[in-house]
Amino acid sequence: MTTNRGRKALLLTLSAAVVAGVALAGGGVAPAAAAGLEWGDCDPAVKPLPGQRCATLSVPLDYADPEGEQIGLAVARLPSTRPEARRGTLMVIPGGPGSSGVQRLGQKGAALAKEMNGAYDLVAFDPRGVGGSAKARCGFGEDDRRLVTLRSWPAADGGIGENVARSRRMAEACARNGGAMVRGLTTANQVRDLDRLRQALGERKLSAWSVSYGTYVAAVYAQKFPERTDRWVLDSSADPDPKRVARGWLAGMARGAEDRFPDFAAWAAHPDRAKEGLRLAERPEDVRPLFLDLAARLDREPRPSTTPGTPLTGTVLRQALQQTLYADAAFPAFARLMAQALDPAGVPVLPPELAGPMPDEAATVSVGVICNDVDWPRSVPAYERAVAADRVRYPLTAGMPANITPCSFWKGGAVGKPTRITDRGPSNVLMIQNLRDPSTPHSAGLKMREAFGDRARLVSVDKGGHGVYLGNGNACGDGAVTRFLTEGVRPAEDVLCR
Repeated sequence: MTTNRGRKALLLTLSAAVVAGVALAGGGVAPAAAAGLEWGDCDPAVKPLPGQRCATLSVPLDYADPEGEQIGLAVARLPSTRPEARRGTLMVIPGGPGSSGVQRLGQKGAALAKEMNGAYDLVAFDPRGVGGSAKARCGFGEDDRRLVTLRSWPAADGGIGENVARSRRMAEACARNGGAMVRGLTTANQVRDLDRLRQALGERKLSAWSVSYGTYVAAVYAQKFPERTDRWVLDSSADPDPKRVARGWLAGMARGAEDRFPDFAAWAAHPDRAKEGLRLAERPEDVRPLFLDLAARLDREPRPSTTPGTPLTGTVLRQALQQTLYADAAFPAFARLMAQALDPAGVPVLPPELAGPMPDEAATVSVGVICNDVDWPRSVPAYERAVAADRVRYPLTAGMPANITPCSFWKGGAVGKPTRITDRGPSNVLMIQNLRDPSTPHSAGLKMREAFGDRARLVSVDKGGHGVYLGNGNACGDGAVTRFLTEGVRPAEDVLCR
């Protein structure tokens, strides 16, 4: 298997010569009509695209009892408008855990359909507990459903006592109220549900475009059902280490924030920001200490915001930064928030997602999947030591990625054993990854690449943010993915898009 050092040596500028690899065999054309699904009009609330149809897929609540209780999953399809060009179904697999596939299709379906030019029906579904699918509920209290508490930010002095108490309380709520629905929130079940959908669609094989956590779902599917994969795209992958799984993904956010922050600093110090009132410093290197000092001051003296009862604290500012780093488009709003906090007369306006609690169902999914997938360490002193070290090494994230979660008190432990991704299977995987990703850092993506071995090729893109294809305007990266999905041609080697 190629080493990381060797793979880095293969990161060449993408060119027509490099991309001109071997076309992959197609998956065959399945009937346009999907057996086992009754397609109808979509609920207007999902904001369907023109031509989009919706259905409900019935799957077992527990695959150990396939004839037992069934639950419904929301499915959406955007049929090919060129039947003569259609070669199969392309699954749009969302991130999260907890993101809606139906919503993702609505957001990206038009642009994706244009790129595919009729080659596929585009299909997505809401995983268990999400969107229009069967719901799971732990019955979390309102304060436990805020993003700044679902993410375990330590206290201003680095203490984790409050995090420990909250984590224990949330684990107990899920054990008390969640039942079989919460225990069924696993990557393994999402993979099984995806294969049930493949059967209902009448497809022998599927192609896929997966993003973020969805890349892990896609990787596990490719490991479990390699013969049922056609053209498989993993966009923004994390380390699939079966000993850590989501614990490793969370830890990676510390490195990711450090990789990405210089992009925001350069933007916030650029002279063009002055006319917008958003220039935070004259030099990029001054933005980081400005942010860290402001967060520390807000730890000591929170500022009242426009949301009654919800002040701007250092923790809220740090969480707002994490969200900002996902996309350049979020830079202006965060710079404005910092400017408001720096102005003695300013009244900060919180991002909507930080102004109140999220629904219990959304919080339940985000906790349930990561806790059911793998056993987490349970030693509180070990977390205290890890947080202290992480705060020194990665001050932007202040120890949050190393902190304790409800998974450390999860009743019953993990559901099954995580899947190890290997290089055994067809060579039909294309990975694409930003060099400066705040959530799934490039170094973590290389771990997924290493696990797949010669099954995969990696397109690295010299951009920042989370999500690459049809997301950051890089024609080189977009072109590589489009060509692979429509023509079956991958780069002959790992490549770098400048």
